[in-house]
Amino acid sequence: MKIQISTDSTADISKDLQKELDISVLPLTIICGDKEYKDGLDITTESFYKILEDCDNLPSTSAITPFDYIEYYKKFWEQGVTDLIHISINSKGSSTYQNAVIGKNSFFAEHPEAKSEFNITIIDSLNYSHGYGLGVIEAAKMVKNGKTVDEITDFINDWIEHVKVVFIPLDLKCVKKSGRISAAAAFMGDAIGLKPVIVFSNGEAVIPTKVRGEQKAIDFLVESVKNERKTGTPFSLAFANNFDVYNKFKEKVFSEIDEKPMLEFTLGCIISVNTGPNAIGVVYYEDK
Repeated sequence: MKIQISTDSTADISKDLQKELDISVLPLTIICGDKEYKDGLDITTESFYKILEDCDNLPSTSAITPFDYIEYYKKFWEQGVTDLIHISINSKGSSTYQNAVIGKNSFFAEHPEAKSEFNITIIDSLNYSHGYGLGVIEAAKMVKNGKTVDEITDFINDWIEHVKVVFIPLDLKCVKKSGRISAAAAFMGDAIGLKPVIVFSNGEAVIPTKVRGEQKAIDFLVESVKNERKTGTPFSLAFANNFDVYNKFKEKVFSEIDEKPMLEFTLGCIISVNTGPNAIGVVYYEDK
């Protein structure tokens, strides 16, 4: 048995971890005016943050195509992989998951002889960024520890059911442009220092509340982890192009939470279209 863990670039898994844990990552496409970039291959997060800061219109994204998936599956089959477990970006926000399924069906139609020796499991993460990226990382560790396909898929499905992602944009430029809040609300929010709390869960992004000022944003995130996270489960901290605020956030986490974050990660290009390059966040397993 040879198990391969796979995902797409929106999972925001660093190149080092991809290599260390043998996680295969397919890139989505970022469209900026008349230019196209393969996420994580043709453009870095740092250069993308600069585009976001300077642009009048937000960049758009393009899903991975069924053809890309057909070629992808063929590659692993030819390499002798017996079980490919692919965890995809939220199907409610991208056609990537549906294209992965279409690609699977087309691959087996073209290569019926592969059915007896190559299994493809496609899982809809119903989330973004480390909302599934952290689960992918844990799944890759399970492969290295000799866990079975059933054990790994059970873990991933449990993670999807319990994960909570909370991001707080510290300015409202990109949030306004993305349409998550109106221009008038964004203007008032900037004027009085209100920051929207964006929660990703069960395939939906909602803004359940707002906080005033950067310190309140930090306090809210830390309290969320302290009060809602299941003890002993991994969590991660997110930041973008805002190191001064992030260092204050990190210091509070380390001073008030006994268990330390498994990872600190940079918000990737795809999620930053909605949060902007000035945001902080947490990802954790909710005790519910």
